[in-house]
Amino acid sequence: MTTTMQELHRKKQMSRKITMLTCYDYPTAVLQDKAGLDVIFVGDSLGTNELGYERETSVTLGEIVHHLKAVRRGVQEAYLLADLPYKTYDDPGMAMITARELLSHGADGVKLEGMQEAVISHLAGSGIEVCAHLGYNPQFHEKAAVKGKTYDAARALLESAVSLQNAGASMIVLELIPEELGKAITETLTIPTIGIGAGRYTDGQVLIVHDMLGLTPHPLRHAKNYANAGEWMLQAFRAYAEEVTNGQFPQPANARTMIDSERERFMGWYSGKDRK
Repeated sequence: MTTTMQELHRKKQMSRKITMLTCYDYPTAVLQDKAGLDVIFVGDSLGTNELGYERETSVTLGEIVHHLKAVRRGVQEAYLLADLPYKTYDDPGMAMITARELLSHGADGVKLEGMQEAVISHLAGSGIEVCAHLGYNPQFHEKAAVKGKTYDAARALLESAVSLQNAGASMIVLELIPEELGKAITETLTIPTIGIGAGRYTDGQVLIVHDMLGLTPHPLRHAKNYANAGEWMLQAFRAYAEEVTNGQFPQPANARTMIDSERERFMGWYSGKDRK
């Protein structure tokens, strides 16, 4: 059964955790979908994790669409969420054009960052499911840092979350905020909260797939390595390069040969005996 936003809301109501990972390619999408992820997310983290950009702000709509189309081909059951890239939702009209582009290429819903009440209201009013994003916002904050550490900041974030829900947000990502604040926002809102570095008490969790696979060079406090894929890949690449260099690969078992009659005929021609 395909996961819907209504199903994600039911999970919150039943106190069942929601699972989400980023994804940028077809084979990873197939595996994540097979694993039973609730939400597969084509995020602008694509830029820093796949495209070699220094910041997420360099990602274009065309790049998100390109990867979204690949992921869509691999997703059968999960809810497919896509990011609105930086500077593509500066006003409600622009946001509508961007969101419809992503929806036309297979997204079930879209995500945007910051206090975008007018934009969210406009999209939601047209039936588009919108995931908001508070706390650390990579598109707008220069440096990754925990937000909401003081009384005033925490209260402002909670009130902002309520405002975005009231504007029509269907779900909200909370990034790099204290655990206590994540719990308070989750208890206050009726829409699901998805945490990344927001503690244990949000309705669900999201991680960047590279972080949880061990492909990120430096460990992150909010993440956990579930596999050491980076080291496995490095060892495999080195072994391949060494075997090719030393003539160990390919072996006869890796080669294909002609049937005897065709080989004899070809080799006769090649050696010049039967050339005309």
